[in-house]
Amino acid sequence: MKNIDHIGIAVKDIEKSNLLFEKLLNTPCYKIEEVKDQGVKTSFFKTEDQKIELIASLGEQSPIESFLEKKGEGLHHIAFEVANIKSEVERLKSEGFVPIDETPKKGADNKMVVFLHPKATNGVLIELCEEIK
Repeated sequence: MKNIDHIGIAVKDIEKSNLLFEKLLNTPCYKIEEVKDQGVKTSFFKTEDQKIELIASLGEQSPIESFLEKKGEGLHHIAFEVANIKSEVERLKSEGFVPIDETPKKGADNKMVVFLHPKATNGVLIELCEEIK
């Protein structure tokens, strides 16, 4: 693992939350995009070397929708940048971690992503991400 790539925060209303985080972080959102196959709309903020991702649901079938119903707005995941996502998934599986999907998928911010099940990571959803070259 290289470093923390970003922290994901689940929000109900991305437009209102963008305004709030623009004031909080004193910087504008630099990217908004929809990841339709994951059922989410995301926005990103950069502060120094770290990024914050706001994640909103695109509909009832979105995993974020069920997350918001169960837990409300707040911390959703921590994402770690990796050099080779496929080999990192294999390494982590050999260590006993459980990927939610073993095959990397296209995620937001030009990344391939895999999530680790929070039952194996002390209740924290972990995202592995690799920049698409």
